[in-house]
Amino acid sequence: MQGKILWADDEIELLKPHILFLESKGYVVDSVNNGSDAVEKSNLQDYDIIFLDENMPGISGLEALSRIKEVKPYVPVVMITKSEEEHIMEEAIGSKIADYLIKPVNPNQILLSIKRNLDQSKLVSQKTNLSYQQEFRQLGMRLGDKLDAQEWSELYTKLVYWELELENSQDAGMREILTMQKKEANQLFSKFVERNYEDWVNGSPGAPVLLHTLMKDKVLPESDRRKTCVLVIDNLRYDQWKVLQPAFSRYFTIDKEEVVYSILPTATHYARNAFFAGLMPSEIAKRFPDLWKNEEDEGGKNAHEKDFLEANLKRLGKNVKWSYHKITNLDAGRKLADQFNQIKDNDMNFIVYNFVDMLSHARTEMEVIRELASDERAYRSLTVSWFEHSPLIEIVRKIAESGARLIITTDHGTVKVSHPVKIVGERSTNSNLRYKVGRGLTYNEKEVFKVHNPASVFLPSGKFASEFVFARQDDFFVYPNNYNHFVNYYSNTFQHGGISLEELLIPFVVLDPK
Repeated sequence: MQGKILWADDEIELLKPHILFLESKGYVVDSVNNGSDAVEKSNLQDYDIIFLDENMPGISGLEALSRIKEVKPYVPVVMITKSEEEHIMEEAIGSKIADYLIKPVNPNQILLSIKRNLDQSKLVSQKTNLSYQQEFRQLGMRLGDKLDAQEWSELYTKLVYWELELENSQDAGMREILTMQKKEANQLFSKFVERNYEDWVNGSPGAPVLLHTLMKDKVLPESDRRKTCVLVIDNLRYDQWKVLQPAFSRYFTIDKEEVVYSILPTATHYARNAFFAGLMPSEIAKRFPDLWKNEEDEGGKNAHEKDFLEANLKRLGKNVKWSYHKITNLDAGRKLADQFNQIKDNDMNFIVYNFVDMLSHARTEMEVIRELASDERAYRSLTVSWFEHSPLIEIVRKIAESGARLIITTDHGTVKVSHPVKIVGERSTNSNLRYKVGRGLTYNEKEVFKVHNPASVFLPSGKFASEFVFARQDDFFVYPNNYNHFVNYYSNTFQHGGISLEELLIPFVVLDPK
């Protein structure tokens, strides 16, 4: 049996050919000729879908719809009517109908409506699986090519597209195949970055847009045409942006969407300071010795972003009225939303929103968050749920109402780690799981990307910093002491600081208000 259908129409006898057609397709169809009987039958039996004529003797189709929904709120109901009056359509849609058909209807219209409501998930899953199977080979061939930085960005966006398409697939095997292909891509991408990173930061031809030049190369040119808000959502991966995009689309249209490159380490201390300063970390340390803090220094490492931004704007000749706001908690977000009118006429407003970074850390530390964000799909879902209930969505709405452009970007992404790599360091070695900086580090050189001379990639050398080492793909660093405990504690957590597609390739999006 394909499914059980209730069909209510005062001319039900004339619809006998339609019913026979559905029965030939394997459906069981119960029929009534008035709304009251439709309500009674739906209360007594469970139907997969109900068809209601709008104009019937006794109670109308709309009233029958309302009564049915009171008892069976989740059964899909399709309204069928001769009337094309707009108010009837609006009332039916407001009552959460599943479909709306205008008489006369033919059997194939009815069948299409049934499949759209009962089989859509399965049919979409089958089509998606088939489409990915067809592209799987092409993606594999691309991975075998010698890709440049732009081509890696394009390939990553394609992998994210299929990840989002397949996440609702009923075929777990197909999702596993994509996971394996993404893992292969990460291995090759890590090697690509290791070969080219030093050349990139030293300005080689063909270097991608890197985070420290993003303000000069992308942000400020986009702000020349109209007032602009720059929203930096800390630790926002490209896939997280894609699932947030529908919420932003209520208020904005996308003008540009790109993937650009963060810097190493893919950690807030280095990356976000570089973005605002328009300089690489060692250049910041040299130019602002009193403001930059090395790993071993006490105090917050991102306490002077506004100072770096001010100096950068002056250096670039951007003489405009601007503001900077960092949101690290709910109250600060609400305050900015309430007071947004005070800054809405500025030429530029910069907003740093820290929630996603806090979410990744909380998932590591708090068992309840681990359960809520147990995998990549749940992690994305939790990000959307946060955004929909955060003050940020109100801020975004007010930005749109002010007529300002909105630029969305981040400092780095995050990767789910699962493979421990042993490392030994002195007591002064930093605690980050994806990169280590210090003296006398001991490790298997095949398992890391090492930078013996930090100055060669514009990283500062503090008192205890003689080399940097970075974890690749889904690796994370663990000390041999209490090894098993920390492996169990940190496995399958989201971390940042190292080399992966998810950490280095970040969204840059320009939106125009509707």
